Amino acid sequence: MNTLRHFASRLPLTALLFPLMLLATSCSRYNDNGSLSIIGVLYLILAIAAVISLLKQDWDITKKIIWGVVIWFFPVLGSIIYFLFSGRK
Repeated sequence: MNTLRHFASRLPLTALLFPLMLLATSCSRYNDNGSLSIIGVLYLILAIAAVISLLKQDWDITKKIIWGVVIWFFPVLGSIIYFLFSGRK
């Protein structure tokens, strides 16, 4: 556990933001002409807020991974469930 924290503290900021970039590119709420719809933008803002909030928590890595999986695999509901039931401070 301490090895993972030590490794994460040595990574550059861009490597730490890589999961956030993956989340941003996974948003598939596009209009017919390829532009992002209002629903897609709202989802993206909600998901980014959930991930940032998740990363700021002082939980152990296992709990963060579980909540990250919930946010990732249940795009809209996962973020809402995280904000309602995670017990964050």
